[in-house]
Amino acid sequence: TIYFYYVTTLYSKAIYTVLGLGLEGKKDILGLYLAENEGASFWLSILTDLNNRGVADILIAFVDGLTGFPEAIATIYPKTEIQLCIVHQIRNSLKYIASKHQKAFMIDLKRVYRAVSRDAPEVALDELEIQWGALYPMVIQSWRRLFPLS
Repeated sequence: TIYFYYVTTLYSKAIYTVLGLGLEGKKDILGLYLAENEGASFWLSILTDLNNRGVADILIAFVDGLTGFPEAIATIYPKTEIQLCIVHQIRNSLKYIASKHQKAFMIDLKRVYRAVSRDAPEVALDELEIQWGALYPMVIQSWRRLFPLS
């Protein structure tokens, strides 16, 4: 499993950290990369570097929703399962929720992403849409893309 993180600096550059988690549970920092801009081509160069340095396969990659990032991963590691980082999805959702609604919305949203069975997220998402869909249709749609109907 590979996690991709970034830490911004005081300047116009960011440090991107690639953290690997092996099958036995050991964490390793696979690389630190400094760049002014993030994009799919930037990540493709990092993935190429990782491949050249011996990372043979990635089982799961957690990404932040950057356009083209899953395709960049698939170019080097075609068998990798791509998952959107739930923390990024929550943060992106809350940007569009009025502050007076955020606490109540999060209570309802937790039923979606903390569901304990296969069907529970769909039921919870239907309930979330009934409660919040009229106010925040775009947010609900973004969650529907994560949990498509079976």
